[in-house]
Amino acid sequence: MNFKKSIGIIAMTGLLMTGLVGSVSAADSNADSKTLDFPITEPTVRLISNVIYEQVPSRGYDNVAMGMDVLKPERNEKMPAIVFVTGGGFINANKDNCIQQRMDMANAGYVVASITYRVAPTATFPQPLEDVKAAIRYLRAHADKFNINPKKIGIMGGSAGGYLSAMAGTTNGTKQFDKGEYLNQSSDVQAVVDFYGLSDLTRVGADYSEKVQEAHKSPGATEALWVNGSPVFGGKDGGILVDSEKAKAANPITYISDKTAPFLLMHGDKDTVVSPSQTELLHQALIAHGIEATRYIVKGAQHGGVYWNQPEVMQKVIDFFDKHLK
Repeated sequence: MNFKKSIGIIAMTGLLMTGLVGSVSAADSNADSKTLDFPITEPTVRLISNVIYEQVPSRGYDNVAMGMDVLKPERNEKMPAIVFVTGGGFINANKDNCIQQRMDMANAGYVVASITYRVAPTATFPQPLEDVKAAIRYLRAHADKFNINPKKIGIMGGSAGGYLSAMAGTTNGTKQFDKGEYLNQSSDVQAVVDFYGLSDLTRVGADYSEKVQEAHKSPGATEALWVNGSPVFGGKDGGILVDSEKAKAANPITYISDKTAPFLLMHGDKDTVVSPSQTELLHQALIAHGIEATRYIVKGAQHGGVYWNQPEVMQKVIDFFDKHLK
């Protein structure tokens, strides 16, 4: 047998052996495999980022863009939507926040739009509320694009975002805060979730020490900048108590009517930033006006943090929105 033929036989034998070994491995692998068989319960969710919902004047600029990130479940039927209003102490508004909460709602079948809005000290109330209402109108105007049922829009936020959500829900049926585009669309919402939000800005520190309460009377307190603005940018100098009428006008309790949306309020009993009595004041006012409202105290929860991502909290939120939006 010549050398070339020997090499060929050896190579063929190697290939056959490799095939044999491969067949055995595949058989062994199949023998060890397990089966997963389950119904589809969660949709695929798309992220549509940096959607510009309005352009507004700010600090001498005529067209500062306000954006939203939209989580859009892939479903055939029209879905309810949730406008998610991030917190930030009245001085920040980062729409990237709270992705776990937003994904929980998207997985439950909601289009979720997390928004930016103008903040203090360069903006003052009611400009941020005007932004929130502009976002609601934008979603209604583009309901087909995002596969939204325009009759079913809720709103949710924490801290300053909870406050703005409350303002949006209590001002249903009014037009005084509707500015900008798509004014043929309603800015009303059908349900509100308020996590540890403010209500009476003159009493934010009411549950805390005298030192903290005095700090909230300072011109530098962010609720004062929110209402009065900064003297540097043409605002009024002084703390939140310097203009009682403006403070009252920035209180959601002022606007409660028979058109106010139903509320779910939650507050942590370990919150050291916003007094838990803030959501209690609003809760009692809603009940007194005959508005459906439920309030939970979350044991151990601080102002933000891991408690607010837990299934026990988020299931209450989803159940509430399901009741009113589905």
